[in-house]
Amino acid sequence: MPVEAESICPLSNDILYDILGRLDGATLASAACTCASFSSISKEEKIWENVCNSLWPSVNRDDVRNLIRSIGGFRKFYSDSYPLIVNKDLGLDSFLEYPEEWPEADYYEDFEEYESITPSDFVSLVDIRYKDKTIFSKVLWGISESDVLGRWFYNAPFHIELGSSDVSNNAGKVIISGEDGLPQIESVDNERKEGKLWVELRDRLRLSWIIVNKKVKQAANVSSLIPLGVQRHWPSDKDFLVRFGSVLPAKGILPCQVVECILVVKFRMFKNTTSNFVNLEMTQVRMQLEDMEGFHLNGRNTLMVLKKALSCRKTRNYSEVLESCNLYSRVRSEIKEEKLRNESRIDKMCILTGVVVVVTFWFCIL
Repeated sequence: MPVEAESICPLSNDILYDILGRLDGATLASAACTCASFSSISKEEKIWENVCNSLWPSVNRDDVRNLIRSIGGFRKFYSDSYPLIVNKDLGLDSFLEYPEEWPEADYYEDFEEYESITPSDFVSLVDIRYKDKTIFSKVLWGISESDVLGRWFYNAPFHIELGSSDVSNNAGKVIISGEDGLPQIESVDNERKEGKLWVELRDRLRLSWIIVNKKVKQAANVSSLIPLGVQRHWPSDKDFLVRFGSVLPAKGILPCQVVECILVVKFRMFKNTTSNFVNLEMTQVRMQLEDMEGFHLNGRNTLMVLKKALSCRKTRNYSEVLESCNLYSRVRSEIKEEKLRNESRIDKMCILTGVVVVVTFWFCIL
């Protein structure tokens, strides 16, 4: 039975504030719809700041707090970043009807709008959790590769890579051990047979990668939060690649209309000499964008796609996000198979043509 506002009025605002301050973001948003008192107090920025701090430790910095206030406040930031990107508007037919190459002039609907986008407009807030414990938090102001490459950045393959020095926290390397709840594995050979660490990373690791555009004052989480897959990195079976990501819209930017944002976290197994069990060291965090054919997007196209992603459809249903990513993988596989079939038909025609030419040649000679 819904509680009327009058029955809650005798409670002081301090008590109501304390009650709402203990809720997570989704529950807080639901509580705000129950009565006028909750609705009024739930608009307090400090409450939403605490919610954001609990979800994303990267926002707990003075410079990031100032950034969030400049784009509309913590309540808006939460509503932009908590739901995840979902994109199901893709299919094999819609992709194949486009030409393989577009003239450069046709890539951009508004070239002046493209020219106004710069790498320094984007800020990345990266947070990684293992079993609800933050093991890594990083803020990237701009895109560092653009500073090194200069104008080459716009035509070079885009990627953001945090190496071993970047993924180290203040206390040293980022290590997951038995003290953190990691299953006890005595050797790499045992892991090959049992696969406990593989399962643990798939079920317990969470990644949030929030892109903020300072110029348009919008944010979006380009991660799937839950791993899309875990694999051992060939040729070394000591490395794990945990893949996250999302499907981003590219209509009016690229012929394929959609691209995949690939986020990879790399771990390496090593034996702890103290406990005699295998630990995991995080060695790399990487972002790159690929089109339907598996080609890396360049910096110019990436900036346009990231800006468009800020205002695309989002959902709080994780299963819908995973379904969107799985659908993209299936469509991409179908496209690859269709191209292989076309190439096979062309090869057969070439062989048949060659045989006909040879037979005709010898017929003419004889």
